[in-house]
Amino acid sequence: MSKLSDTVKALINASHARPGYTPSSAGVQTALKRFASDAAEKKVGLPAWVTLSTAVSATLNCPEAMTQIFHLANSTPTPNEQRTPVQNAELIREVGLKCISFNGIPRSINTLGAFRNSLPDDVGSQLSTTPTRELTPSNLELRKKDGLALWDSVYIGFERKLLDKLAHSHPDLPVHILNGHYSNLLSNPRGVPQPAKVGRVLTSLVAIACLRTQTGVGPQVVSHIFGLRKAYDNGDAHAEGEEPVEGGAWLATEDGNIWILENIDKLVNVISGGEGTTFAPGLRPKL
Repeated sequence: MSKLSDTVKALINASHARPGYTPSSAGVQTALKRFASDAAEKKVGLPAWVTLSTAVSATLNCPEAMTQIFHLANSTPTPNEQRTPVQNAELIREVGLKCISFNGIPRSINTLGAFRNSLPDDVGSQLSTTPTRELTPSNLELRKKDGLALWDSVYIGFERKLLDKLAHSHPDLPVHILNGHYSNLLSNPRGVPQPAKVGRVLTSLVAIACLRTQTGVGPQVVSHIFGLRKAYDNGDAHAEGEEPVEGGAWLATEDGNIWILENIDKLVNVISGGEGTTFAPGLRPKL
């Protein structure tokens, strides 16, 4: 096998190319505590604020912030349910996995790996090692059906028109979006025990947080804000198999939408040290 030259290695790892993780800035812990406190005042539960902040951190390629979220979640009282550190770690991992559909694979590979390595041994040893999304001849059609149902739930009113528009761009675009993402990642397998469930409402929060943090994809932010609202307008948030999300109905309102977007922006600013998103701007100017 050939080896990379020092020149190629240097170009890959040049500072202007931002080759590594985004370090967590000094004010992140304070910002996260403020976010969690504000969420509690708004009666938004832990799963919702952990989902939002984790998706922001994963999009910014900042696993250190994900670890800070984990420790903050463990120290946050949850009067309506007793949560363990393992449950919180599994929730963060599941959110990080679903970020693939909005951020792509590489950042989820890197942030999930670093997050897993940061966990205490007594938590890491209890994490699930059983995959739940393996496709088989017996479940394939059901998974495709569930993916289409999730798509319809998010885009109801425009669901078929949008598929036609995507197919006009490339005939396999809707095929991949539906089968690769909505069917096998964003929807949850039926009848399979999951260590953490990111259901219909939390999945919309993942989408909004990732896309807002990226910047440059306003139309998709609009779509998923409406998708969150439709989860409650059409009853899908309360469908069979869905777990209630504390504060979810409020988050789907005008005031809740504003709160989500403003707090995503605040977290982006703090985690990035005021430099903004690391996702879309690309290479920094060489100094």
